[in-house]
Amino acid sequence: MWNTILYLTAMGGQSSQPIPTCPPPSPLLDEPWRQIDWGKKQESVQYVNDYKPFDEDQQLRILLCGQCGAEKSSFINSVQSVLRGRMCRQALADNTSGDSFTKKNTTYKIQRERPDTFYPFVFNDIMGLSGIKGVLVDDIKQSLQGHVKDNYKFNTESKLEEGDEHFNKAPTNNDGVQVLVCVAAADTLSVMSDDVLRNFMEIRDEASQLDIPQIAILTKVDAACPEVKKDLKNVYRSKRLKRLVETFSANTEIPMNSIFLIKNYHEEINLNDDIDSLILNVLTHILNTGEDFVNRKL
Repeated sequence: MWNTILYLTAMGGQSSQPIPTCPPPSPLLDEPWRQIDWGKKQESVQYVNDYKPFDEDQQLRILLCGQCGAEKSSFINSVQSVLRGRMCRQALADNTSGDSFTKKNTTYKIQRERPDTFYPFVFNDIMGLSGIKGVLVDDIKQSLQGHVKDNYKFNTESKLEEGDEHFNKAPTNNDGVQVLVCVAAADTLSVMSDDVLRNFMEIRDEASQLDIPQIAILTKVDAACPEVKKDLKNVYRSKRLKRLVETFSANTEIPMNSIFLIKNYHEEINLNDDIDSLILNVLTHILNTGEDFVNRKL
């Protein structure tokens, strides 16, 4: 597009030559850098419904670890909503990003259609990371090994000691963690504190020593990019989000193919196929990753 700008000279009032102005670069890539099967939601739901660990007595324990306000609890609710086909609010979630809303170590089972049947995986929700009043890294390390019992109220001043009633001295295979999921908010990723980042790295190092695989989820993608807010299908075309993933990968050393972009249910009262597709995409990878870990231990 060309705009003609007229400059009147003091003597003759003659116009200058037209000055071209270039359109701003598109905030979107021509092609998505990751493919999502947007139209195959039911196939993805069926895949999760059919999932069974090779060891029938084994359940996958998925530990959600992330900064305060990263929507760990909302992710649990979103998974439950997608799989049950209606909005669910099993895990208490807050709409602020200040202190951690989750205070206790809590295991969430995901119910199937019948109230007495559950999927063979559970989510472990814990207090959020913070540079000031967050969960202690030592407690997360103990959670990885299954030493922290359910309903333990995290103490931000001192770690759980072996003699405490909430310390599990003899964890079973189902008490230990099979997948560590690091959760961060995409819209505040650029201002993540050095303390939280160091905590992430320390927890990842501990998980690596235990051979526990790690996956990362970046939430609130619609708040991080206007083009994604307009159309969620732009999530893997957004140049801004791709840069955020690249930066997060470089800072945490989590490979890009282990980092996933999602939007949790927050203000919606009805399910949305595009939101569901992103949730199912990461859930499928979590289950496959956990299954690989369990099979290596057989």
